[in-house]
Amino acid sequence: MQPLVSALAGVALGLSLAAPPGPMNAIIAEESVLRGWRSGFRAGLGAMSADACFLMLALLGVVAVVRDVPVVKGALFAAGGLLMLYFAYGAASDASDAFTGDPSDVADDSKGFQKAFVLALTNPYQILWWLTAGVSLLDPGTVSTDALGGLTVATGSPVIVVGFFAGIAVWITGFPAALVAAGRRVDALAPVVAYASAAVLALAGLSFLSEAVGIAT
Repeated sequence: MQPLVSALAGVALGLSLAAPPGPMNAIIAEESVLRGWRSGFRAGLGAMSADACFLMLALLGVVAVVRDVPVVKGALFAAGGLLMLYFAYGAASDASDAFTGDPSDVADDSKGFQKAFVLALTNPYQILWWLTAGVSLLDPGTVSTDALGGLTVATGSPVIVVGFFAGIAVWITGFPAALVAAGRRVDALAPVVAYASAAVLALAGLSFLSEAVGIAT
């Protein structure tokens, strides 16, 4: 029973990172509605690949440098903010092409994996997740779930790590599929979602740059 509970706990942790609205899901949404499920899924794989890198860096203790060295944290916020503004411009351009240009030009220009991977690696909030919720994923031990009849979760085990990435995989598979299915029913959905994604990326970019300035001063 404990392995199953641990796996389900890992799935919940994976969803807690992947599902909330933010820059990663903005890129997945843009890729999905403009270029199809495969592109959205590849963008999700880019973000998940970054999490695999963070897992290794957390095990080595490197991720903690972001918390302990303000200069590194500020540099990441600045780099992430600039990247988000750049990708926001690209998303808005793609949305405009979807309205007025040749849709095939948009469909053929998919760089979702690279965008999501690079952006995730420079996303301080994603790193901070690994310093908070990610700790419970990696630290060996057990956590009692009294609310569920005293069942225990084995943290730091391969089972919970596999469950974690399974949770992310569920999201990056289902989220693009849902958007594509909705887009087929509503023809105007694709450019609207793309513009909304651009707005999310732009706001996040400005927020990150503001945070970087605050850290520097």
